Amino acid sequence: MADGDRDLHDLPQALEVPRRHTRISMVWIIPIVAALVSVGIAVQRISNEGPTITVVFKSAQGIEAGKSFIRFKDVNIGQVTAVQLSADYGKVEVSAKIAKSAAGLMVDGAQFWVVRPRITLSEISGLNTLLSGNYIGFEAGKSSTAQRNFTGLETPQVLSQDVAGRQFTLKANELGGAGVGSPIYYRRVPVGQVSSYDLTADGKAVDIRVFVNAPYDQYVKRETRFWNAGGLDVSIGANGINVRAESLAALLSGSLAFDTPAAASSADAAAADSVFTLHRDQAIAMKQPDAIARHYVLNFKESLQGLSVGAPVTFLGLSAGEVTAVGLTHDSITHDVKPRVDITIFPERLLATLPLEQQAAAAASDAAVRNSSAVLRLLVEERGMRAQLRSASLLTGQLYIALDYFPAAAKTKLDWSRDTPELPVTASTLPDLQEKLSSLLAKLDKFPLETIGADTTKALESLDQTLKDAGRLVNRVDAGVVPELRTTLEEARGTLSTARRVMKSAESTLVGPDAPAQQELRDTLQEVNRAAHAIRVLADSLERRPESLIRGRLKNP
Repeated sequence: MADGDRDLHDLPQALEVPRRHTRISMVWIIPIVAALVSVGIAVQRISNEGPTITVVFKSAQGIEAGKSFIRFKDVNIGQVTAVQLSADYGKVEVSAKIAKSAAGLMVDGAQFWVVRPRITLSEISGLNTLLSGNYIGFEAGKSSTAQRNFTGLETPQVLSQDVAGRQFTLKANELGGAGVGSPIYYRRVPVGQVSSYDLTADGKAVDIRVFVNAPYDQYVKRETRFWNAGGLDVSIGANGINVRAESLAALLSGSLAFDTPAAASSADAAAADSVFTLHRDQAIAMKQPDAIARHYVLNFKESLQGLSVGAPVTFLGLSAGEVTAVGLTHDSITHDVKPRVDITIFPERLLATLPLEQQAAAAASDAAVRNSSAVLRLLVEERGMRAQLRSASLLTGQLYIALDYFPAAAKTKLDWSRDTPELPVTASTLPDLQEKLSSLLAKLDKFPLETIGADTTKALESLDQTLKDAGRLVNRVDAGVVPELRTTLEEARGTLSTARRVMKSAESTLVGPDAPAQQELRDTLQEVNRAAHAIRVLADSLERRPESLIRGRLKNP
């Protein structure tokens, strides 16, 4: 072996030694454990957290991040985490963290609104927020589709979706005094409330959504009538003034009511979302509809002030129809403008007033009456029936149409060729009555009450002074000497006292020649005249025989 190779062989050789695992220092144990705990807490928190949602409001008054909560059935189910303006600065975006237990409620159809103190005539709500602060109310939806972005309501939810009952729609010309939350009554028992209202698509009517709670919703039938029950219903009849109101709440805030006529042909309950007409009052709502209606025109030559649509039309004092229109008509030939009244007459109303045996006979010829109007022709052309304006109340000035007989009226013929026949009219007696009242008031104004009162006062003052002078004269004489004179003076004083009492009230109560006050005044003045005459006779007697004051009256003068 060469020396060179031997030298390389003798050199030390490197050996591969396995790496030794060193023990971890105790210093690192604590940070590692802390990190593991933090990771566990974070994982647990993430697993226990619910979703984050965003609710958009027009205004989020009183809602603060980190302080305001979302409540459902008085239980906190979330907390507001951020409140900021939307991208267009027109709304407010509220972000909230929802509890995991309520995550299943965040679905399509869920509703949110800001709960704040609200005081209206129909309800008081949200007073608990005066101490706890405003919060966001919540109503669960019925969908199964998860949702994270919502649009908040501007007004609180009136009805909870889990309340049993049915909703209905009422059609009205105007809303009236009812509003959201206004009560609904059935036989004066509150059974529901107004849930919402809005104008129809054409803007000519109002759709009012009402909710009737179970089990009262079973009383809403297909022929049920709804009416506006707010305010006072005042009527004047033979029994005096009748005032009717559903309740104090209805009087202040307005309310609705419903009932079903006793003669309703169907007893079936109305289906949910059925549409009804909202009537102005109970009388109109419960009025039985008339199957037969006849339309006529009346052209008057006098003022129609006080006559309104809906005013009654009577025949011999019985209800026969109503006024449907009040306006003017123009005569194209004479260019004359006259007051025009359209009326509707219901023959069945008059038929119902006949005795039962006569009703049967009239019903047998009813078809002939409908076709030819023979009865109306006979009444107008042969019996002199005319339409006349009459006063329903001197207090309110309301008028109505009266159909009555006027035998002295000029003969006339009905023109049945017109689409709406015209009935003849006769002049009202109201202008004559007003003229007579005006004449009477004018005469009363000319009656010289002040002059008469002044003259009477002067006469009484003169008589009073005379009585005082005579009284002083008598006081000087013994009461037993001239008893007749003392009696006469006492009677005169009594008469004067009566006259004074009458004069105090004469000007306020003297309204006609036959009034009690005037009669009493005339009687009193006559007594005063007699007393004055007696005093004059006494004075004359004393002047002729002054010794009678000492000797007394002679028995046989």
